[in-house]
Amino acid sequence: MAIIKKFRIKSFKENKPIIKLEKISLSYGTRKILDNISFSLNQNQILGLLGPNGAGKSTIFNLITGLIKPDYGSIKINSDLVNHYPIYYRTKKFKIGYVPQYGGFFSELTLKENLDAIGEVLINDKPKRIEKINLLISKFELEAVQNIKATYLSVGQKKKLVIALSLLNDPKIILMDEPFAALDVMTINTLQQIIVNLQTENNISIILCDHQARDLLSCVDTAIIISNCKVIAKGTPSELVNNIEAKNAYFGNQFKMS
Repeated sequence: MAIIKKFRIKSFKENKPIIKLEKISLSYGTRKILDNISFSLNQNQILGLLGPNGAGKSTIFNLITGLIKPDYGSIKINSDLVNHYPIYYRTKKFKIGYVPQYGGFFSELTLKENLDAIGEVLINDKPKRIEKINLLISKFELEAVQNIKATYLSVGQKKKLVIALSLLNDPKIILMDEPFAALDVMTINTLQQIIVNLQTENNISIILCDHQARDLLSCVDTAIIISNCKVIAKGTPSELVNNIEAKNAYFGNQFKMS
C-alpha cells in the first residue's frame, strides 16, 4: 500500500472560478470522449485531473486552450465564454501557459538558446528579457547546463526547461500534462516543490493531469477523477482516497493518507 504524505504548504480558500467547464461533451465519430463534464479551477488553486490513459485528460487541456471545440457545453475563463475564441487569442488574452508531456523545446538549441528564442518573441524589451531569462535559469538551478543542447539534458532538466519556457510570458494559468512521467523519485519531489512554489510565490493557478495518483495527490489542493468519460469523484486528496466510488473505479485499496 502506497502512503500519500501531505505535501501542500498553503491552505486553499474557495473563491471566484478562473476557469469553468459546464456540461462538456465531446465525441470523435461514434466514440464518446467526454460526457457531461463539469468542474472549475479557482484563483490560485492547484487542481489535479486523474484518470487512466485515454480517459480524456489531455483532451480537456485541448478544450481549454482552444485547440478543439466541445460538441456541447460551455467553457468560461474569467467569466468570458470562450468556446469560439481562437487558440492564440485565448492563450494570449488569459495568459495561459502549457507544459506538454513530451517535447516543448528545440532539441538542437542549448537550454539558454531555447529561452532566448522564445523570449525574443514574447518580451520586446531586451534588458527585461535578459533579466527574466537569467532569473529563470537561476530559479531552476540550471546554470551548469545552460550551454548544453537540450537533446542532451536529463529528463528532469528538460522538464525544468519547459516549465521555464512557459513562465516567460508571466502566465496566470499553467496546464501541465503528465508532468511526473518518466521521472525518478528525487526529481518528482523537486518538481512537486516547484509546482507548489509557482502557486505560493507567483500566484499562478495550475491544472495537472496524470494517471499516477500518488505523485499528483501529493501536491494538489483538490482533484477530480475521470473514468468512462465522466467525473466520478472530486475533492481534496484525503477525501478522494476515502471516496467509495473512487476506490471502486480507480484506487482500489492501494492508498492511504499519512
